[in-house]
Amino acid sequence: MQRRATSMVHGGRILIVDDHPVVRRGLRTMLEGESWVSDVFEAATTAEALTSAVTNRVQVIAMDVSLPDGDGVDATQRIMQSCPDVKVLMLTMANDEEIVARALRAGARGYVLKDTDPDAVIDALRTVAQGGVVLGPGIGTSVLTTLQRGPAELPAPFNQLTSRERDILGRLALGDTNARIARHFGLSEKTVRNQLSAIFAKLGVADRVQAALLARDVGLGA
Repeated sequence: MQRRATSMVHGGRILIVDDHPVVRRGLRTMLEGESWVSDVFEAATTAEALTSAVTNRVQVIAMDVSLPDGDGVDATQRIMQSCPDVKVLMLTMANDEEIVARALRAGARGYVLKDTDPDAVIDALRTVAQGGVVLGPGIGTSVLTTLQRGPAELPAPFNQLTSRERDILGRLALGDTNARIARHFGLSEKTVRNQLSAIFAKLGVADRVQAALLARDVGLGA
C-alpha cells in the first residue's frame, strides 16, 4: 500500500540508521545520486541517531529496528518528540505485524523490508519525504487491523518494560529459546540475554520460567 504526495522535494537531508556499514554505505551511494537529496548522514546506534537527527536537522530517516543499544521503534518515538516534523521510514528485516503497528504508532511514515528492490526503497524514501505513507511489498494489510486495535494496556510491573522488552518477553512466553528470539528479531544472542536480564529485574523474577508464567497471565505471548 502506498500513497504518494504530488509536491516535489528538494534539499532533502537524510539520515541512515543501521549498524551494518555495508547497508549504510550502499544506501548512501544510491541517495547521493538523487537530485532531491542534499546531504546524507549515518548513524550506527540509537544514541547516534538521536544526536544526528537534532544537530543535522535531518528531514527524513531510514531507521532499522534492531540496533546494538536499543530499539529503532523506541528511537523513532524519542526523535519525534524532539523533531516532530521529521519523517521516518523503517527499513528492516523484521517482518512482524506487531512491530509494524508499533512503528506506525510511534510516528513512522512507512515500513519497508530490506530485501525490497533498492530502487523501490529509494522511491519509498522519496514518498515519505513528500509526506506520503508507504507499506512496502511483503507487509500484510492485516497490520491495519492490528493498528486499529490500539496498544494493549499492561498492569504494573509490565508497564515498566520497553516495547522491545515486551516483544522479547512475548516470544519467551511462547517457549522460544534465546537463539530463536535472536533470529526472530535480528538480534545477537548476547543482546537477547542482556534484555532478558533487564526484564527479570523489572519483573522481580529469578528465571525465564517465572517470567513466562507471569507474561502468560497478562496475555503476552498468547
